Amino acid sequence: MEETMKLATMEDTVEYCLFLIPDESRDSDKHKEILQKYIERIITRFAPMLVPYIWQNQPFNLKYKPGKGGVPAHMFGVTKFGDNIEDEWFIVYVIKQITKEFPEIEDNDGEFLLIEAADFLPKWLDPENSTNRVFFCHGELCIIPAPRKSGAESWLPTTPPTIPQALNIITAHSEKILASESIRAAVNRRIRGYPEKIQASLHRAHCFLPAGIVAVLKQRPRLVAAAVQAFYLRDPIDLRACRVFKTFLPETRIMTSVTFTKCLYAQLVQQRFVPDRRSGYRLPPPSDPQYRAHELGMKLAHGFEILCSKCSPHFSDCKKSLVTASPLWASFLESLKKNDYFKGLIEGSAQYRERLEMAENYFQLSVDWPESSLAMSPGEEILTLLQTIPFDIEDLKKEAANLPPEDDDQWLDLSPDQLDQLLQEAVGKKESESVSKEEKEQNYDLTEVSESMKAFISKVSTHKGAELPREPSEAPITFDADSFLNYFDKILGPRPNESDSDDLDDEDFECLDSDDDLDFETHEPGEEASLKGTLDNLKSYMAQMDQELAHTCISKSFTTRNQVEPVSQTTDNNSDEEDSGTGESVMAPVDVDLNLVSNILESYSSQAGLAGPASNLLQSMGVQLPDNTDHRPTSKPTKN
Repeated sequence: MEETMKLATMEDTVEYCLFLIPDESRDSDKHKEILQKYIERIITRFAPMLVPYIWQNQPFNLKYKPGKGGVPAHMFGVTKFGDNIEDEWFIVYVIKQITKEFPEIEDNDGEFLLIEAADFLPKWLDPENSTNRVFFCHGELCIIPAPRKSGAESWLPTTPPTIPQALNIITAHSEKILASESIRAAVNRRIRGYPEKIQASLHRAHCFLPAGIVAVLKQRPRLVAAAVQAFYLRDPIDLRACRVFKTFLPETRIMTSVTFTKCLYAQLVQQRFVPDRRSGYRLPPPSDPQYRAHELGMKLAHGFEILCSKCSPHFSDCKKSLVTASPLWASFLESLKKNDYFKGLIEGSAQYRERLEMAENYFQLSVDWPESSLAMSPGEEILTLLQTIPFDIEDLKKEAANLPPEDDDQWLDLSPDQLDQLLQEAVGKKESESVSKEEKEQNYDLTEVSESMKAFISKVSTHKGAELPREPSEAPITFDADSFLNYFDKILGPRPNESDSDDLDDEDFECLDSDDDLDFETHEPGEEASLKGTLDNLKSYMAQMDQELAHTCISKSFTTRNQVEPVSQTTDNNSDEEDSGTGESVMAPVDVDLNLVSNILESYSSQAGLAGPASNLLQSMGVQLPDNTDHRPTSKPTKN
């Protein structure tokens, strides 16, 4: 029995499906029991990572989903990750590890992984035909290919496969469907560093909070996410409950250390908010060293008060008792002990009870048990904790005197260079040589600009848009002018007995699938004559336009080859023109490369360091211009 995984994303929600490789008990009650056992094993195996993790909205969870409409029974989960994209990629890491440690499990991983590896995907793969083709199996990313020719590979369906077809293909041809090394590297680069990366995504800050919130966060650190979201997404109705605080009185505030994710911390810090005067929350002047701690505490207290205001004052606390009453709880707890979740803590100690409370809460949210519909809301959970957990304000004040230092939040104010470095790391681009910025600027070769533009022009666009050169620094750039002009002729030249049209037929686009081998040869004599006539007419029009433009000042706006050639050569050319006796002005050949580079640099300079068309176009082609150190006016000098 093997396992596979399917994963899909929809706006800020990620769905994941875990399948078992086909077996004899596919639709039997025994198969349901097997899947539920796997859910228990998976949750308990990864509980040390999943339980303490602070989720933006919803945690990783798995539930049994019966078969329906050709889709076999499987394990299913859905997580709303909101604004924190790291939750989504952490789930990808977890699922990759599940298929690695439980090789009988397979995951259908969906389209969003393809977005990360978009630069390396085969051209035939697009959102329309990627359904049920992308899977994690044995910890590796697999893509079921489409047959290149009809009937070439009998085991490959010509249309997107169904789930049963995909599972059978993975079982029989797992080596043949392994994704390319570049695609796998792109995905692995995004999840590299987990689980150690979890700690790097956290931020610890001092907050001046009511004692009740301090006690709640000691037991449920993850509730900080619900409170931040409540404050961040507040509306006027929510703020009515914060005019006069009923649950978290400002008079009980003490200093404490709160652990956020960086996303939650940024959401809280960047919100500008002035509390109602009736609330009792007063802030010191901004110059006060503890102003940030007071401001953060005030905002967080508003979030907790909003959560509690949405609860009925007489809610039942019987829901909590249902957790330990579940038949799965005993085996779940035993598995936690086997996986060293309690880290050798003495049973009954304060730290042991704290971790046990976290495990109970995660079990309630993540494990599929009959009473899951009775799960408490964050507000009900907060009120339950306030009623059941004793705390002494004086003891909390003593702890406030020995708080650990808070983390530096300079990562909120990145310099342009630091931001560029993060973006480069995000797309996996690193400098091959460790040279200084000054050396790069001194040794910069402007021919890279013109060569990249030539490579861009040489790419033939389709109805899907223009294709950018992928790695101009790694491969030599070639521009076949004859092939380009031949294709240009094919577009302009109408075929006999056909009406004029600006659109290419589907057959024309099929020939564009390969950039390396374009063949525009025609075989019909009549068609060749038609194309030749069209080309002659086009050359005639261009010659007439050149003659008309020669009598205007338009030529002065371009740099010609004569202006960059030796004077003697220019003189010889002029004498040759005079000897021709035509009496007509002849435009000197324009230096295309020089004009291209000078105009792009002028456009880049006028951006004044901001984003603009020149930098956007060049960066999309992998060309990074050095900073503009010439602050002279960008207008062209006048000639005497």
